Amino acid sequence: MRLISINVSLPLPVTVGAQSYDTAIYKMPVAGAFISRLNVEGDRQADPSVHGGPDKAVYAYSFDHYPHWEVFLGQSLQPGAFGENLTIAGLDEREVCIGDAFEVGGALVQITQPRQPCFKLANKHGRPDVLKEMRRTDFSGAYFRVLREGQVSAGDAFELAARHPGGVTVAYACQVNYFQKDGADGLRRLLAVPELSEAWRGRLSERLTMDYLERGRRQQSARHFS
Repeated sequence: MRLISINVSLPLPVTVGAQSYDTAIYKMPVAGAFISRLNVEGDRQADPSVHGGPDKAVYAYSFDHYPHWEVFLGQSLQPGAFGENLTIAGLDEREVCIGDAFEVGGALVQITQPRQPCFKLANKHGRPDVLKEMRRTDFSGAYFRVLREGQVSAGDAFELAARHPGGVTVAYACQVNYFQKDGADGLRRLLAVPELSEAWRGRLSERLTMDYLERGRRQQSARHFS
């Protein structure tokens, strides 16, 4: 894998129809940047409640998906089109796993979760169906925590440093999250990965609890009418 582009942006005010908000999704390439524990040099998050922080310091997207999106959107796209900090050739959500660690330049980063796209991506491209298509394809990209800070440059190798033994791919995590793949077993498998982000851990734990309570309610109801 190789780092094609480093992309950064400060939050900007945007108005789309009746919606006005700040966003840093309109990223531009830079030749190099320092990756810290919280973000990429020159980049900031507009809404820290859902973006950024130690578990989502860096967002990476696969350059291999760009041809698909160019056909889908009917336009040519430049790196950073999906609001990613790192555009990486060879990144495959079906192969990389939650907890995998990678070296890039002087930095060491670790996958924590897939990206769960919001309306800002749809607004950027003027296509509400972008979100559905990203879920359908599992072309989510991935968030990373930073295990070792360091300088990175466009063209750097993006090399696997440690494969997580759990083997829970980013694509599988998307399937569990969006389509309830394997039901409660899928939730448990994801939650068994300590490196999973705290945001996903909290939400999936709630879903597992609700699933447990609902199964208990159904069993009690069945016994009542038997």
